[in-house]
Amino acid sequence: KAAIHEGKYVQSFPEFGPERMGAPVTAFTRISNQPIKIHCAVYEPDAVAVLDASLLKTVPVASGLRKDGFIVINSSEDPSKIRAKIGDDRGKLWTVPATEIAIKYLGRPITSTAMLGAIARVTGIVALESIKKPIEERFGKDIAEKNFAVIKEAYEKVMSE
Repeated sequence: KAAIHEGKYVQSFPEFGPERMGAPVTAFTRISNQPIKIHCAVYEPDAVAVLDASLLKTVPVASGLRKDGFIVINSSEDPSKIRAKIGDDRGKLWTVPATEIAIKYLGRPITSTAMLGAIARVTGIVALESIKKPIEERFGKDIAEKNFAVIKEAYEKVMSE
């Protein structure tokens, strides 16, 4: 919604495998200044967000990533240590302690909120302030303030290699 508020076109959808609950979910998002005319998986992403670092052992997270792309991983580890776990040198790697930040403000590990702040910083696709209004519209001012605190801290704490 932040991108839409900035006048951009957005397309987002999940892809579920045949596994039962608890399996990793892949989600695709396209953000563009032009209308989006395709609807399919993204095979060459500009950015990849990994909300659960344990997936690095089993999922090739850098697969298809553009050479100048970004990988943002929910981890408190230094990005250079994470790079070895990925086993792929494509893209610039960033880490953010999303779980810790979410628990600090929300009391629960809602990592997607923190990752939104980190991705906004890394990609520059939306301004930090543009994220605030959609959150207020959806959750109301009190809950939005806590969520925006999570987003802002993740924006500030995301680290690159």
